[in-house]
Amino acid sequence: MGGVTRTSSVVILGGGPGGYEAALVAAHLGADVTIVDRDGIGGAAVLTDCVPSKTLIATADYLGGIETAAELGVHLEDHEGDVATRTVAELDTINRRVLSLAAAQSADISARLAEVGVRVVPGAGRLTAPGEVVVEGEGGTPETLNADVVLVSTGATPRVLPTAQPDGERILTWQQIYALPQIPDKLIVVGSGVTGAELAQAYLGLGTDVTLISSRDLVLPGEDQDAAAVIEDVFRRRGMTVLNRSRMASAERRGDGVVVTLEDGREVEGSHVLIAVGAVPNTSDIGLEDIGVELSESGHIVTDRVSRTSVRGVYAAGDCTGVFALASVAAMQGRTAMAHALGDAVTPLRLSAVSANVFTDPEIATVGMSAADAADNPDVEAVMMTLSRNARAKMLGIDEGFVKLFAYRGTGTLLGGVVVAPRASELIFPVAIAVQNRLSVDQVASTFTVYPSLTGTLAEAARRLHPLRRD
Repeated sequence: MGGVTRTSSVVILGGGPGGYEAALVAAHLGADVTIVDRDGIGGAAVLTDCVPSKTLIATADYLGGIETAAELGVHLEDHEGDVATRTVAELDTINRRVLSLAAAQSADISARLAEVGVRVVPGAGRLTAPGEVVVEGEGGTPETLNADVVLVSTGATPRVLPTAQPDGERILTWQQIYALPQIPDKLIVVGSGVTGAELAQAYLGLGTDVTLISSRDLVLPGEDQDAAAVIEDVFRRRGMTVLNRSRMASAERRGDGVVVTLEDGREVEGSHVLIAVGAVPNTSDIGLEDIGVELSESGHIVTDRVSRTSVRGVYAAGDCTGVFALASVAAMQGRTAMAHALGDAVTPLRLSAVSANVFTDPEIATVGMSAADAADNPDVEAVMMTLSRNARAKMLGIDEGFVKLFAYRGTGTLLGGVVVAPRASELIFPVAIAVQNRLSVDQVASTFTVYPSLTGTLAEAARRLHPLRRD
């Protein structure tokens, strides 16, 4: 055993979930790892997107919990003994906490990277060859990094429309809302996808008059339609104005407010407008085309199930690949890339087992097969159970939401599920375990659940899917 062990070198473009998770795996496997990052470790997910938005949403949920408490017989009183009837959100204080929490999370990740020896180079990186990255650093002097493996994890940025240019004051992207000093009087949200729906409800919960402009028949067009119908009904009952089948033509400042003009000529007036109409991958001007990396028509990097690009030694992960715009998927892609590149055991990405969550109130969590796919497959059976009959739900004042499961008729193998409930992001995990490991509905149903608990409805739904012999 007298050979010399060669240390692999890895350069990662981007310090978001795909990048930093890949760095941790590569360092664990003994590689010499460098991250090139221009925006801050944690990327948009930690600094301007997932962590901030979910913190804002959690704050709004807290206010909603106070209202729910009143329905359960618990209320606030002022020191005079009179019942308090109104809670007030102080956005400046909320946003300071949001941003400080994001910064703290970024610092924790940076500390972990330093502990395992990962070098972080501030600046913008550009591929000049499959194994060569040139970094334009803060000092202005370029640095050339050579690597055996390069991972591109540069993320995406909010889509900007020429007729609705953000100004950071009244016309905003979702990355700019945390600079608002006070609650908007009337917020117009353009786009009813996940980001638009989440932030619309968050600001509604904080006390803003919200109008949501949706181009589709229902909000959240990419989600389970039964779930979307529940959420839209909740939006309307809580006072949100939802304009379905409406498309924005332009947004402009007018006086002390904004006006959104729709394609049919209608005008919607507000104090602020949030544009949430998708994202654009950060794949331009970083040398990808020059070295032959294949891009899709949308500009996303084309990858296989182990995160390889069309160029040997170059991998990609995260929103720049267009696989799923989820931090969890980006992290898995990054980990998978490093395992494959450095010769460790690797499991190719299984998109059929990805779990996701929409952080509305109630939340929508999904994993595996969708209802649309199940409806088109005669070999798949589905069951849907409302939560309103669940004892624990009654105790918690939950009267909205449901559990939906899909399974093969013959074998009972669990294929997917939908949970609409408070903290559905936690409830979906047992379903995700079952889908990932191809468990049967009988295996799920025979697992003990706590009584009373919301998970009891998951087990009951599985029992209802028990395969029956049909002679």
